Amino acid sequence: MSMLSKIQRGRQAMPPRLVVYGTEGIGKSTFAAQAPTPIFVPIEDGLSEIDCDRFPLATSFAEVMAALSELHSEKHDYQTVAIDSLDWLEQLIFDALCREYSVSSIEKVDGGYAKGYTHALGYWRQFLDALNLLRVNRGMVVICIAHAKVEKFEDPESTAYDRYSPRLHKHASALVCEWSDAVLFATRKFRTQQEDSGFNRKRTIAKALGKDGGERILRCVGGPSCIAKNRYSIAEELPLSWQAFVSALTSQSPSSGEQQDG
Repeated sequence: MSMLSKIQRGRQAMPPRLVVYGTEGIGKSTFAAQAPTPIFVPIEDGLSEIDCDRFPLATSFAEVMAALSELHSEKHDYQTVAIDSLDWLEQLIFDALCREYSVSSIEKVDGGYAKGYTHALGYWRQFLDALNLLRVNRGMVVICIAHAKVEKFEDPESTAYDRYSPRLHKHASALVCEWSDAVLFATRKFRTQQEDSGFNRKRTIAKALGKDGGERILRCVGGPSCIAKNRYSIAEELPLSWQAFVSALTSQSPSSGEQQDG
């Protein structure tokens, strides 16, 4: 059979693959818990206050992969798998590599010179392949949760500046963000204003908008402040809720390209 006979045409509706990252306590896990019939694969111990189904706390990369394998092979009614969190998973990957090479640090794997971080990508690809099987063969939504860090971005078109990004090694972050359909930054909405600080000086302060320390939002398109993207024509900013995200998806048609981080 020729390759031309295998050409596929038209859109293919598939469950989304999401990376949701932000600071501690912002509501990332709560967002995932609002998705359809979720099952969590917990790698950090932070779900005790959330009403959700979850596997036992994973303490090794093999345990994470075993949970994903069972979700693929066994009968169940779960529609969403949530990984909580990617930065703790990265440490399990580093631990696995250290055992494989009988060293005490990822920096010493295979003789050092940052080879450990390159070898880690093999584990990351195994993990992402397992998530893809759940998405394609079981029709499951995939939500990967991560914490945020502040990194310095060397912009070739302007001066360097700080921005938020997932708390992962740069190689892993690039791989996971490229794989995902949307990278969403969970944060609070603030406004800035100037106040008189005396002696004819002004100072700029940030004030939260809304109640409870500021309105919680998802940034869906990247900019100078954060890495974000989406493969859908959704708004740059949404309320931090699953329903708001689904409403944005159903009201917009997918774009032909990607909205990349800035």
